[in-house]
Amino acid sequence: MKARSIIRKKDRFLDGTIIEIVIWELPEAVPGSAHRFKYRLYFGIPGQRLIGYDNERGKGDHRHRDDRQGSYSFREIDELLDDFNRDVEAWRNRAKDDDNSR
Repeated sequence: MKARSIIRKKDRFLDGTIIEIVIWELPEAVPGSAHRFKYRLYFGIPGQRLIGYDNERGKGDHRHRDDRQGSYSFREIDELLDDFNRDVEAWRNRAKDDDNSR
């Protein structure tokens, strides 16, 4: 089996934020992960990641929120996308609340 692209999309929003989702199915697992998917989910502004999920070689599945990094338990693609979208929505809600309190 060759590597197969599952999802590749990038959206830019009026507020300057970007969401980019890239998911591949590979012939074998990336070292550090127990599944055959390679993924990179990004939400941020140019030059600054705000939310990210990925499984970098040797690091395994993990996520980034602002400046913090922690492990992530990958189970399936749909759950990965749900978790990412939930984190992005929570970040957007915090940012909106911060704007409204000024």
